[in-house]
Order: sequence, then structure tokens, then C-alpha cells
Amino acid sequence: MLELITTTLHSWLIAPFSYSFMERALVASLALSLAAPPLGVFLMLRGMSLIGDAMSHAILPGVALGFLMAGFSLPAMSLGGMLSGLLVAVLAGSVSQLTGHREDSAMASFFLISLAGGVMLVSFGGSSVDLTHVLFGSILAVDSTALLLIAAISTLIVITLAIIFRALVVECLDPLFLRGQGVKGGLVHGVFLALVVLNLTAGFQTLGTLMAVGLMMLPATTARFWSTRLEGLMVLSVVIALFASIGGLLLSYHLSLPSGPAIILLAGCAYLLSALFGRHHSLTARLRRRATPLSNSIDH
Repeated sequence: MLELITTTLHSWLIAPFSYSFMERALVASLALSLAAPPLGVFLMLRGMSLIGDAMSHAILPGVALGFLMAGFSLPAMSLGGMLSGLLVAVLAGSVSQLTGHREDSAMASFFLISLAGGVMLVSFGGSSVDLTHVLFGSILAVDSTALLLIAAISTLIVITLAIIFRALVVECLDPLFLRGQGVKGGLVHGVFLALVVLNLTAGFQTLGTLMAVGLMMLPATTARFWSTRLEGLMVLSVVIALFASIGGLLLSYHLSLPSGPAIILLAGCAYLLSALFGRHHSLTARLRRRATPLSNSIDH
């Protein structure tokens, strides 16, 4: 009996990763799972959750230009996506400062323009298959070059985030205090947005431009139901992302499902379950709080 259980667990959990394409997909997803969720936590705390989604589409024109110039060359597409995302961030910030419009509304406007322009460019230079690959990615098709690029970008993000961590926390809680310490909040904000763009650039190859933000935001918002402390949010969001990545790859392998959507849907299931049963701000927590005063009044 024990041998049967061991064999079953091995065939379901270990054997799939004996293939090289699954190994590369696993390493890529683990790298993204370590780098993306902390950025999502700060986006959530800063009230910029939807800006992360806007930035994920802002990289599409650059990715499309890289595709038109060099085909499916990951370095060219990544460089184009990075420049495009940074350009949109700068333009949105400039429009916000010059016109007084909120930055999120300016970002949303540029995101729509970028999405339409990127889809148009890919359609001009490729087929519907090419468009699907750019929009939805293919983590099982990650090669050695893509893996090295993803690992390098994820490492850079983690190191940079560690360096500016305190400044980011202070900016979220008390921007005036940060200015009093001689640190420009705009510089910290700009570096943070650059990290978001870098992460989305690394993630588009695996999850596509439409879903790259999913591994950033869903684990962060899910962790909010279980912890109210920053360190707890960080750790839990990474753990949830790791679970979704590994579980999504296994589901994709065994059930012949598309890998990217499987990862994001698993993270989405964790979010829905947490919204129902989490310790904080969930439906169960609210019912528990309502029931406590009622029971106290009955006792008295």
C-alpha cells in the first residue's frame, strides 16, 4: 500500500519535471514567483493595483516592434517591451503633472492606446498564432536564453527591491517624512515603476502580456486575507505564487491544459477561497465579527 502511494505521488508530482522543458518552465515560474508578488504587495498598499494591469499592456507595442524587427527573438522583444513600458510610465506621469489629471486615469488611457497599437502591429507582421503567443505566452516553450533572461531580471528586481525597501515602506506610510530625510519620493516611485516594467517584461514570455500581471497581483491580494503585517504579506504572497506555479504546471502536464491560464486560475482559486475563509476581511471573518457582539449580548 505504501509503495503504491509512493509510486503514485512520484508519477504525479516528481516525474513530470524529469523532462527538460518542464524543468525550464519550473525554474522560470519559481524565479517569477519570488520577484513578482512583493511588487504586487507594494502596488496594493499604494492603491495602484490597476496600474499594474495597465503597465502589463503598455509593454505590448514594444514587444510587437521587437517581433516585427527580429521575429521571436526574446532579447529584442524584451528590450522593446521594457522601453515601451518605461515610455508609457513617463508619458502618463508627465500628463498627470502638466494637466492635473490623476496618474491612474492617464495610465489607463495610455494602456488602451498601447494595447490597440500593439495588437495592430502584431497583426500586421504575423498570424493569429503569433498574436496568441504574444498575448498569452507559453511557459512550456521557454528555452535556455529565455530562462537566463528571466532569472537575471528576477535577481535584479529582488536585489533592487531589498535596497529601496525601507524607502518604499516610508513612502507608502508617510511621504512627507521621506522628503524630510532628503530622499526624493519621485525617484523612489520611478525606480519602483521601472521594477514593475522589468518584471512584466520577464513575465510576458511565460504568461503573455495579458496575464503577466496575474502572478504579481493575485498572490498579493490573496495574502491580504490572511495577514495584516507587511512581512506576512510578503512571505505569504510568495508562498501562494510558488504553489500556483508548481500546481499549475502539474495540472497543465496531467490534464493537457494551457500552462499560463492554469497557473493564474489556480492563483485565482486561492483568492476566492481566501475571500470566503481568510482570517481578515473575508466573508467568514465578517460573519464571525457580527456573531461575537450578538453572543455577548445574549450572555449578559
